[in-house]
Amino acid sequence: MFDKNFIPLTEKLLLPFAKKLVSKGIHADSITIIGFVVGLSAALSISLNYYAIGFILILINRVFDGLDGIVARETQTSDKGAFLDISLDFVFYAMIPMSFAINDPDNNSLAAIYLIVSFVGTGSSFLAFSLVAERRNLKSMVFPKKGIYYLESFMEGGETIFFFLLMCLIPSFFPIIAYIFTLLCTITWLARLWIGFKVLKK
Repeated sequence: MFDKNFIPLTEKLLLPFAKKLVSKGIHADSITIIGFVVGLSAALSISLNYYAIGFILILINRVFDGLDGIVARETQTSDKGAFLDISLDFVFYAMIPMSFAINDPDNNSLAAIYLIVSFVGTGSSFLAFSLVAERRNLKSMVFPKKGIYYLESFMEGGETIFFFLLMCLIPSFFPIIAYIFTLLCTITWLARLWIGFKVLKK
């Protein structure tokens, strides 16, 4: 919901760093992979009760996620880079609730399961629309720089990270936060279905 305003700001802040990486010959795919490893480290930290470290590593993961796209646009964008980025992002998103379930299975498992299932709904509707949009040569006016058609909706990347960070700040409230997040993701999924049918039936 806020990505269209948040992304241009982060790009402006990260551009000088991206230019330095380009000057050193660092490839965008390498940044994507390193960012994913940082994300996995965040999940591992959370599962071991190191919530503060997990909080910091989630933020670092998002910095890398922003840098790889800028570096790609400053050098050479590619379909394989866009594919790699979105594939690893969705695994990272699922790993965070799973880490809370591993940390406290008795209290967190059910909420984590519901949340991950809601991620399947938002992710599948997002990717399915992007696939059909590509076939129809549809272009996103809101996110023109994205490697795939980025369907604007209620819950996006910025909101997801907000909830992840909130979970790290107050981990004892994970089930409540996860259920609220699940509800919002379900609304997003339904909204994307409605938008998809409305756009693609034409």
